[in-house]
Formats: sequence, C-alpha cells, structure tokens
Amino acid sequence: MLAIPNSWGIKPNDLRSNNRKIKVRGCFPTVKMALFLSLLVLTVNFSVWADANPAAATNDPAAFVRRAGENFKAAQARFLAETNNPEAEWQFGRAAFDWADHATSDAQRATIAQQGIAACRRLIERDPDSAPGHYYLAMNLGQLARTKKLGALKIVDQMEAEFKIALSLDPSLDYGGPDRNLGLLYFEAPGWPASIGNKGKARQHFQRALKIAPAYPDNLLNLIEAELKWNDRAGAARDMKTLDQLWPAARKKLTGDEWASTWADWEKRKTTFEAKTNESSRTVEPRRR
Repeated sequence: MLAIPNSWGIKPNDLRSNNRKIKVRGCFPTVKMALFLSLLVLTVNFSVWADANPAAATNDPAAFVRRAGENFKAAQARFLAETNNPEAEWQFGRAAFDWADHATSDAQRATIAQQGIAACRRLIERDPDSAPGHYYLAMNLGQLARTKKLGALKIVDQMEAEFKIALSLDPSLDYGGPDRNLGLLYFEAPGWPASIGNKGKARQHFQRALKIAPAYPDNLLNLIEAELKWNDRAGAARDMKTLDQLWPAARKKLTGDEWASTWADWEKRKTTFEAKTNESSRTVEPRRR
C-alpha cells in the first residue's frame, strides 16, 4: 500500500484528485444517464495539470489540453519502461484519467480510459492494498462510463466499490479524495430506484472529506454546491464565509505550475456559488414598508 500523508506538501502531480449506482429496475433514460456521467467526471476532475504560467493558463484552456497530453505520454513511457513499478502504474492511471477528459470522441476516451484501467488493475492484482490503484481505477471507470449508455450503470457500481476500498485503505489520500468522490457520486447520481443517488450519504462523505482536509478548497466547494442544490441557504452562506477565510492561505500554499488549472476551476466555481448565495440571501430578506 502506498500511503501518503495528507499535508500541504503534497502536490497534484505527487498524488491528487472528480465522481457516482444501483441495480436498475426498468429502463433508465439514456439522455439522463449521459448527462449524469458527464457531470460526474467533469466534477471530479479538479486536478488536470496546468501550463507553466498560471495567469495565462486561466485564459488558455488549450494549454491545459497540451499539458495533459504531454503528461500522459511521459507517464506512459515510464509505465512501459519500468515494468511492475507500482508508482509508475498508478501515476499512469492518473495521467490516463486526465487525458481522457480531453478526448474528442467516445472512442478515443474509451481507449485512453481502458489503458488506465488496465494499469491500475495490474497493480491491484499484485498489491490489493494499493489505495492509489483502487482510487484511479475508479476514476478511469468513470471516463469509460461516459462512453456507454445503459451499460454504464454496471460501471458506476464498480466505481462505488473501488472508491470504498480506497477509503478503507487510506482516507487521507488526495486530501480526503475517497470521501470527496463518494460524496460526488451520491450527489450527482439519480436516486433510487434508478441509481444510487442519496442526499444523506452525499452530505456524510462531503463532511468527512472536510474533516480530513478542512483547508482544501475543493472539499468546501463541493459541500457548498450541494447545499445550494438542496436549498440549504444558511449552510451555503456559512460555508462560503469559511471558504473566504481559508482562501488566501490556500492560495499561498498550493502553488506552482501543477496547480494552475485547479485554481482556474476553483475560482470559477467560487464566483458562481457566491452569486447564488447572494441571490438566495436577497430572496429571503424581509420586505420593508
């Protein structure tokens, strides 16, 4: 097992962070499933490596794509050269997840994801206690599920199982990543009987991730997003204040090229949630005579 402590010293390219299942009774709408899977993987993917200039990268999505492709090639070369190297295997799985997110077709995305899945499964066969192996296997399964229709439901079940194993092996992995992704899984998925969506479970895992890494912005952003969707205005407002307080310190500690695209995503989401929180606050203000 590759246990890595949760600390500000861990960077995304050392071990980083997207995200959702149930046995279906009846036909699950194809369009709804496609939307769910797209939200799932897009929400999870907060850790695509960035361009060397954070400021420029924020306005240059092409730089993120280019960097993800370069990292995939480098990780693949190491994976092929260093046979049976556990670190090379899970890092290739992570790079495959990131690169698959930029695929221009389902066929391309499936091909990339399957490579990451194969690498992680090979690692798990030799080391069943590899938390990164199970973690990135689940992430790549999410990419593969995006290319499916009704067949994606079975894959979503596998994702849940793999995230749970990763959670049991190393809860602190990727700043509370197993809990964070399980929370996203239960938050984004349709509820029973169509799938595994569950508000109670989602809240529980979001809060656990926050307890593990309270100063990691992504954990609060996910909880705030859920609270806004659940119409928990007081909770969203409270957590936005907490996020504002930790934001400057996180900005100073989570620095470097590898964090550029992550911050671009976080800034965009934070701005969106602030607007929604302020709008909600105005709607509940008492009318004055």
